[in-house]
Order: sequence, then C-alpha cells, then structure tokens
Amino acid sequence: MSNVKNVVLCGVGGQGTILASKILSYALIEAGYDVKMSEIHGMSQRGGSVTTQVRYGDKVYSAIIGKGSADVLVAFEKMEALRYLDDVKADGGVVIINDHAIQSLPTLQGMAAYPEDGNDRGKEKAGDVRVIKATKIAGELGNEKAANVVLLGAAVKALGLEAMDWDAALAACVKPAFLDMNRAAFKAGLEAVGKSRKHRQSAPQTAARPGGLRLIR
Repeated sequence: MSNVKNVVLCGVGGQGTILASKILSYALIEAGYDVKMSEIHGMSQRGGSVTTQVRYGDKVYSAIIGKGSADVLVAFEKMEALRYLDDVKADGGVVIINDHAIQSLPTLQGMAAYPEDGNDRGKEKAGDVRVIKATKIAGELGNEKAANVVLLGAAVKALGLEAMDWDAALAACVKPAFLDMNRAAFKAGLEAVGKSRKHRQSAPQTAARPGGLRLIR
C-alpha cells in the first residue's frame, strides 16, 4: 500500500492558500519527505477560486491528485468546500472548513443565491468534517488574513504532523514583521481542531512517518 498522502487546499484569491501550501511543503521537505506541489489560479486577483495540491511520502511520482483521492481537504471558504468535496476520499477522508463566506459577484448582484447549507452538505459527503471559525480566530489575534495559518495548523493536527519543525517553516516563509502573529495563528489552529464540530467519530488517525507527505495540486 502506498504511503503517499494527498492534501487539497482551496479558497478564494487573496486568502493565502498558496502561502499555506508553501509552508506545509517546506516543513515536509525539511523533514525528509518527497513532496510535489501544484497550483491552480482561477482569476484569483478578482476573487476567483484558487487551489493547491500537495502530495508527500517516501516517493511521489506525480503532482496530481485524482478525484476521490484526497486524504485531507482544507477549505478556506464554505462555497469552495462544496466545489471540491468530490476530491475527498469517501472512506477516511477529512474535510476542514473555515466557517466563513465570501460573496461572489453573481451573489452580490442577486443573480445567484449563496448556499447557506454548505457545512451540512459537506457533512453528508465526507466521513469527518471539522468546521472551524478560522477567520474569527485570526481576527481576535489581530489580523483576519492570518486565517490561512490557522487552517494550516488545523490541517497539521489532522495529519498528525505536529512533531515537525513548524517554527522554522514559518520563519522561512513569512515576513519577519508578521512572524509572531502567524506563530500564534498556527498554535490556535492546532487547538481549534479539538474544539471543532465533527460529523462522525470515524476519522482516521494519520501518523507522520519518515519520508511520508507530499504536496499535490
């Protein structure tokens, strides 16, 4: 059985999806994992969808995560969670959703309705859904833009990778002026997973293994 793990991060342009993926990838590489990361930008500067895929393990041959293959989906926004739910494994997949809505142009213009039941629909499709108020948590720390690192912390907890050197990864990827805030945001994300709402109790326990995780897009 392959030990490669698949992580999909999805959000809206400006939410820091790519930065979170880079921090994750950096830490995994430094820990000795073979890592592949890919990015997709959908008019991100105008609030379009942005996704990154990270694959890690002893040996990763492709940077592509197929439908229904993601071990963890990290959604920075509720509608984006719905958009990418089909990427998650039906058996054993974990979905982390930021309980935050960003209205698209069609919804702002009244041409479409924002799906308010996004969290519930996510729970119907995935085995383990954790809803976290990452934007609110980051705001309480001083800057809502740090929600991406709150969600990164939550993902690290779900993947069982807490033992890696995340402080070094943050220092390597985040500007010094924002480092302390992002350290606090990461710690808050680790703690938020235990307080989040779960759909089922059958979440897999994913332990970090030497040479294990890779970034994939």
